[in-house]
Amino acid sequence: MKIKNKLKYTFLFSALIAFTISIINRLIYISAIIKNNLTPIKGKYYNWRFGKIFYTKQGFGNPILLIHDLDVCSSSLEWKEIIKKLSADHMVYTIDLLGCGLSDKPYLTYTNFLYVQLISDFINNVICHKTNVIASGSSSSFTIMACHNDSNLFNKIMIINPDDLYQSNFVPRKNSISLKILFDTPIIGTLVYNIIFSKNHIKNMLSHQVYIFNDKLLITVNENYEASHIQNCKGKYLFASIKGSYTNVNVIHALKEINNSIYIIGGHYKENINTIIENYMYYNSSMECFIIENTKHFPHIEAPNTFFEQIKVFFDN
Repeated sequence: MKIKNKLKYTFLFSALIAFTISIINRLIYISAIIKNNLTPIKGKYYNWRFGKIFYTKQGFGNPILLIHDLDVCSSSLEWKEIIKKLSADHMVYTIDLLGCGLSDKPYLTYTNFLYVQLISDFINNVICHKTNVIASGSSSSFTIMACHNDSNLFNKIMIINPDDLYQSNFVPRKNSISLKILFDTPIIGTLVYNIIFSKNHIKNMLSHQVYIFNDKLLITVNENYEASHIQNCKGKYLFASIKGSYTNVNVIHALKEINNSIYIIGGHYKENINTIIENYMYYNSSMECFIIENTKHFPHIEAPNTFFEQIKVFFDN
């Protein structure tokens, strides 16, 4: 009887803890979305095979697709500083990648090839024209791979602070697989995710990603906080895949074979950016590059005017 009572109380105590954590997770979710920072002014959804993809379309002229960094905090709002200027001469498309922003966040393993398919399908079915592309951060890799798979979909490509080629080669290992399993769990995984993506932690991460943190970036913190928690914190599935190295890919072979014009934008204070650019240009010597002073990971946010000048130089010539 004593053993049965112990098991009974252990079960009840565990259930109470699980219920309490669930309430905490729910309250965090509600507080994160209450300001509705991601509500679009104008936007549509593309019904893709793995979920609805939010996108915007503005302006007139030759199409250009803007792809934000592959991160649970990111969304198409990453481009808000340049869309207005760019749409004066281009039909500008922005997209919230699967697992990000206002797009669906299904429970699945997110891979680089998944995003290769998404970009190719989006260009084929939504833009319906050969297009220029600007990709930020980790999204550079699957943009390059998509171009390698079907170069007829792409004109020129600009990539911003792409991932180190060596780090992109990392593949899932036992530790990373275990980490993914942890974040995929319904209650504990969500709690750990919420701890990692608290507003203060996001502010701290962003302050390390930019050269100078200013008041304007406080708005970005709020947007990133909501983006990481919207849809009941289901961004954790993408985060688990990123941490598990499932979104990595070796792009060296693709770099060697691509004939499209590629332009690399680097932030002057981005760690190892000169070495990263040198490695990319080693495998594709026809690439061009430009370093934007006083910027780090987000030159298009930190120095939008200078960044826009480089867009004009590259895409309008």
